[in-house]
Amino acid sequence: MSRAQFKEVHPILPVTDLEAAVRYYTERLGFELAFRDPSAPDAYVGVRRGGVELHLQLQREADMPNPGTLMLRFIVDDPDALHAEYEANGVLRDGEGTAVEDKPWGTREFAFIDLNKHGLTFYRDL
Repeated sequence: MSRAQFKEVHPILPVTDLEAAVRYYTERLGFELAFRDPSAPDAYVGVRRGGVELHLQLQREADMPNPGTLMLRFIVDDPDALHAEYEANGVLRDGEGTAVEDKPWGTREFAFIDLNKHGLTFYRDL
């Protein structure tokens, strides 16, 4: 029997302020607005950068059981250039992210916590 192949992943990130999250991802992280759900344009959108698409879903803070527990790892071609872009956009202020480093597990990466307390790591293999 043939196994189904996974092609992409579109994580859904719960957010407490959808428009602020859209601005953060588009203006500061370099994503583009991919879509707004026609049935819930004020509650569900997608943002895209390159081959990565994230879905942002409005949720009340009371409905978010463990904010900050979602961690995402993005494979990127040049973590150093992306780190510099995010520094220039004011994303990585002092103490709010890690430096780009070669890690003992064989990656070059940096990480930070986003607007809604999601952990984002950007890396490439060494």
